[in-house]
Amino acid sequence: MASLRPNRVKQKMSNGDVAVGVMGPVMTADLIDVLGPMGFDAVWLEGEHGPVDFGDIPDLTRAADLWGMTSIVRVNENRYGPIYRTLDLGSQGVCVPHVDTRDQAQAVADAAKFAPLGKRGIATSRQGYGVPHFFEAANAESLAIILIEDIVAVENLDEILEVEGVDLFYVAPGDLGQSLGHLDRTHPEVLATVERAIATIVAAGRPAGTLVTTESVSHYTDLGVRFVTTGYTPWLERGVKDFHRAMAHGR
Repeated sequence: MASLRPNRVKQKMSNGDVAVGVMGPVMTADLIDVLGPMGFDAVWLEGEHGPVDFGDIPDLTRAADLWGMTSIVRVNENRYGPIYRTLDLGSQGVCVPHVDTRDQAQAVADAAKFAPLGKRGIATSRQGYGVPHFFEAANAESLAIILIEDIVAVENLDEILEVEGVDLFYVAPGDLGQSLGHLDRTHPEVLATVERAIATIVAAGRPAGTLVTTESVSHYTDLGVRFVTTGYTPWLERGVKDFHRAMAHGR
């Protein structure tokens, strides 16, 4: 009899470890196969700022399944139908942007979890074919993520953190900085606000996530962050620059 695929990110976080996700402007099934053996725990599929749509989700998540990576789709709005449809099509996680209030966080939990935790529409989903007690298992293994990316969300964070059914509170520096009047996410006020939000999440005993680079990852994990994402494009750019330098040196 089939069993529901374990959610690697949730497993690592529950064990007190740090889970690592990879993201980028383009993510195809073939690219996921390239990234698969590199040790990432999750792959971030971009449906807010990128081209991922509902027809893409089944094959992209199948590729992630082959490598045991947790598939996470960022949707473009906090709506009931698109959230549970994303999970029905095979994603192990759904990430919802601009969640600023307790009610908005509750809406995410309601859409992502079956009763009694939520109100997710009843369907077995691609991940659940042949799985006994699927609804209970799905509540345990699905990953509901909300993005804290507006200063109003930071101000409302204590109430937002009270919502059960949200599995991860991800502090996103880009739009958070914009809401503070800074387009540079490395501005000192932005960095301080990100750290304040993370400290609030960690103090409440809830899992925190954020975006990191090679240079900043140890700083944020020391603050208690248990899920980090990083983009592959900086590594690609760095490798290309190193190659060109090596070519020039050899002439």
